[in-house]
Amino acid sequence: MLAVASTIKLIAEIALMALLGQWVLGLLAGAKKDQNLFYQILQIIGRPFVSVARLLTPKLVLDRHVPLVAFLLLLFIWLGATIYKIQTCLQIGVELCR
Repeated sequence: MLAVASTIKLIAEIALMALLGQWVLGLLAGAKKDQNLFYQILQIIGRPFVSVARLLTPKLVLDRHVPLVAFLLLLFIWLGATIYKIQTCLQIGVELCR
């Protein structure tokens, strides 16, 4: 179960960094962000998580807010996986977690 928690945590970290990077790059690039290659790459990485967030949210939520919802959901998943991993490591011993 430790490997599953670590895998979930890693996937959440990658997606969180992609969404955060996309947001920062969108601020820096402004209106031409859609033409930026790195923005497009980060958008491709984050798209599956934004799509899942769109499915989970009601239609009342605006499309421009869905990436924020995806970021918050991933943050809660990351926190849950981190807490579970810490608890597991404390139960089996820290030496076995390395």
